[in-house]
Amino acid sequence: MSNYDTVVVDIEGTITPITFVKETLFPYVVSGCKAFLDRTWDLPELKSYIELLREQAEKDVKDNLPEAVLIPTESEGSAEEIKSSIIKNIKWQVKADRKIGALKAFQGYMWKEGYESGELRGVIYDDVVPKFDQWISQGKKIYIYSSGSVPAQKLLVSFSTKGDLTNYFSGYFDTTIGLKVQTESYEAIAKEINKSSHSILFVSDNIKEIVAAHQAGYQVVISDRPGNAPLDVESEQFKIITSFDQID
Repeated sequence: MSNYDTVVVDIEGTITPITFVKETLFPYVVSGCKAFLDRTWDLPELKSYIELLREQAEKDVKDNLPEAVLIPTESEGSAEEIKSSIIKNIKWQVKADRKIGALKAFQGYMWKEGYESGELRGVIYDDVVPKFDQWISQGKKIYIYSSGSVPAQKLLVSFSTKGDLTNYFSGYFDTTIGLKVQTESYEAIAKEINKSSHSILFVSDNIKEIVAAHQAGYQVVISDRPGNAPLDVESEQFKIITSFDQID
């Protein structure tokens, strides 16, 4: 790799284990959804998240997605009927690992309670923070780009097993700037942070994201962590690391 002054990192499979997301964060939402809805039902904030889910459900039904169900409004159904349809939607979308904004927003809303109560702690690999320290000492800026919502990203790094890591990051990006498999998304990030694409290093476990960033002119590194999807032949053209200390 040549000189770079900016680093953009993925989260899942890159700085935190996939198992933490799949075995802790996702089940926390699925198993706790009913109780969460019951205790927060009258909060105005919850209504905005439900409305996002409702709009997405309408789109999914129109698109004939087989497991999609409409979420009634308060004039169309009882509280229990609305809750039941929300839970069905959440369970289906989580199982399908959908990268949908409405789902990610609701997950983040639930996770906030879990992180603040101490029930959840964002798991960070041991090799990550020392590399962050090195990059910061070299004057590099670090950003996150993840399919999880920006609020969810901030929660994970604020309440982490390594403490509050928010001071390391100059900014956060989610799919509101574009899908992670689209070259245009990385071009948009470079423009947003006022950096040349060639001066940015992107680290991710997803080969499709790596290819998209590479096509945008980024330098790239593939994170090959335990539990990540197996790498294919296409990955061999890029640098592959199993620990952040292997990044030049």
